Amino acid sequence: MEKPFFKNLIKIEPYTAGEQPKGGDIIKLNANENPYPPSPAVQEAISGFDAEQLRLYPPMDAAPLRQAVADFYGVDRSCVFAGNGSDDVLAAAFRAFFNSDKPLLYPDITYSFYPVWCDLLRIPYETIPVDEGFNVRVEDYCRENGGIVLPNPNAPTTIGLGLDRIEYLISSNRESVVIIDEAYADFSGVSCVPLIKKYDNLVVTQTFSKSRSLAGMRVAAAIADPYLISCLDAVKDSYNSYPMDAVAIRAGAAAIADREYFEQTCRRVIATRERTAKRLRELGFILPDSSANFLFATHPGHSAEKIFTYLRERGIYIRYFRKPRIDNYLRITIGTDEQMDRLIEELERLLGR
Repeated sequence: MEKPFFKNLIKIEPYTAGEQPKGGDIIKLNANENPYPPSPAVQEAISGFDAEQLRLYPPMDAAPLRQAVADFYGVDRSCVFAGNGSDDVLAAAFRAFFNSDKPLLYPDITYSFYPVWCDLLRIPYETIPVDEGFNVRVEDYCRENGGIVLPNPNAPTTIGLGLDRIEYLISSNRESVVIIDEAYADFSGVSCVPLIKKYDNLVVTQTFSKSRSLAGMRVAAAIADPYLISCLDAVKDSYNSYPMDAVAIRAGAAAIADREYFEQTCRRVIATRERTAKRLRELGFILPDSSANFLFATHPGHSAEKIFTYLRERGIYIRYFRKPRIDNYLRITIGTDEQMDRLIEELERLLGR
């Protein structure tokens, strides 16, 4: 018998993360993590941290990290917000910017946390279908709305938009806030951060989990007009004045300051991505050109679920989505060259090559 207070409990379908396998001999290509360690400067920053300082609250505004992000992108510190991973930053942004009766717009195939936040915060929303090739058509967003959120490149499709298309989207929606989620932009060479100086309705979110190898530290930022940043700060201070711990602030600042290591790591991932995509196509897979640190592939002769299960049984974890339109596609994170060679070898066995 259902208890009376059950009707007042939240009813929501939570976000489903990639499986976290247990065991030593596992190749984990299902969470879009970076296969390489963070910058050596991060290790130095953590090793040199005085644990006695943990008795004190960290800087409320994460000022050292905000300044490091500002220096990297050539903007004023007042244009930067820092948070505990991009999910924290995006959640604050949804609270701060999407308070209209008009619907929030985002693609029908995209990051599956967006509808979770909308349901949690009771934000009306509509999904805009990508085309048959999984491309976002920015013209479809030129309509009345209460805001727009768009990953560029999109996930899980790997497809990115050029800066001209992004600017068209922003300029066509000056009466609402447009969030461009750049979780994977460092692997594409396209970032719209420079556009914040031109458009005061643009918010760019960046994560340190992918290109800076800090998924375990939870560090992220938003870059926008100072007034929009002040709104994010107001939301943060209303529910958690100290979202980032002192070690994460220090590690994040060290990671973004090491530009040379960051660029070198991105180049390595991109090179492996292109080599792996070529080999998958030789095996008969169909996949769009990727602008991210993962591939989105289907095989006309073998079901995605069959391939997923076969690889999982052999200790290689990739991502399979039981969702409309993409239930015969696989998302494959780029690992080291050795890991991707092992993936190809197993696929060759399965396909009889």
